[in-house]
Amino acid sequence: MATERLLVRFPNPLGDAVMATPALRALRAGLPHVEITVMALPHHEGLLRGNPHFDDFFAYRGHNTRDLFRRAGQIRERGFDTAVVLPDSLRAALDPFVARIPRRIGYARDRLRLGLLSDPIAPPTEDGKRVPISMVERYLRLVRELTPDAGHALDLFVDDASAQRAAERLAEAGVAADEAILLVTPGAAFGVSKLWPPEHFGHACDAIRDRHGLLPVIAPAPSAEEIAIARRVSAAITGRHVALLEPDPSLEVFKAIVARASLVLTNDTGPRHVAVALDRPVITLVGPNDPRHTAHLLERQRVLFEDVACRPCNAKICPIGDHRCLVRLPPDRAIAAADELLGA
Repeated sequence: MATERLLVRFPNPLGDAVMATPALRALRAGLPHVEITVMALPHHEGLLRGNPHFDDFFAYRGHNTRDLFRRAGQIRERGFDTAVVLPDSLRAALDPFVARIPRRIGYARDRLRLGLLSDPIAPPTEDGKRVPISMVERYLRLVRELTPDAGHALDLFVDDASAQRAAERLAEAGVAADEAILLVTPGAAFGVSKLWPPEHFGHACDAIRDRHGLLPVIAPAPSAEEIAIARRVSAAITGRHVALLEPDPSLEVFKAIVARASLVLTNDTGPRHVAVALDRPVITLVGPNDPRHTAHLLERQRVLFEDVACRPCNAKICPIGDHRCLVRLPPDRAIAAADELLGA
């Protein structure tokens, strides 16, 4: 069956959505005459703004049964003949199934997902066991059912209006127009297990500022939890820095702030992938998760983790309580990584 209208169900986490952009580029390159619609969380529209590789955006809202059937009716009206379901969740596969899209491509991680897909793909395995691979490659394996891929590069775009808004926000906070910045993103939507200690951030920020002349700028997400984390990190920095404690809620402005950075220091979260997509050098502090899920485009990245016996546990809260995978990751390693990236 030829594809004429294609629905691409995007993943919900910010970083995963960024890592899905090579799949979108592959679909556009290989299917230039197909109408491509991205289905994603509402705020991802700002993340993808300026991306030329799709035609329409369908905002995903609500998780109850009434929302599901309302949304399925809206999807059905659009006449999609093919869906590529990038996330692994049962919920992600339900929408195209209930909407009766004839061809539904996705990973069959279990029997329930298998029943919701017309074209189930086996997850990556080795010796009968699932293995972690880069999410970029994982998504590309799905779109290769329709078309060859078009490379692993991540695609994000910053428009002039967003760049101007970001410059204004930084200027209001006391950042000079020509001032080089160290962008610091110390939060993590995943959970507290991904948080490098505030005192480690403070030590690293002071050293990188003094050694390389970069002004630390703390940029949390616009949530009470992340702003509280940013306050603790700000209190741990002894020298001059800026904390954006009233963050702009739009991802367009956040992208522009990331594009302005000379270096990004971040936990293993979405801003890391935004920085990579915008070709910013980035230092990533990895805790409980397996770095093989994000092992791509590493030339301008330094991915730091401690080889403690209990990782990767993938837990949102440290099961043994001492958070050793990140507590034992010393600031000196981040400082050395900054020396290496900025020297290069």
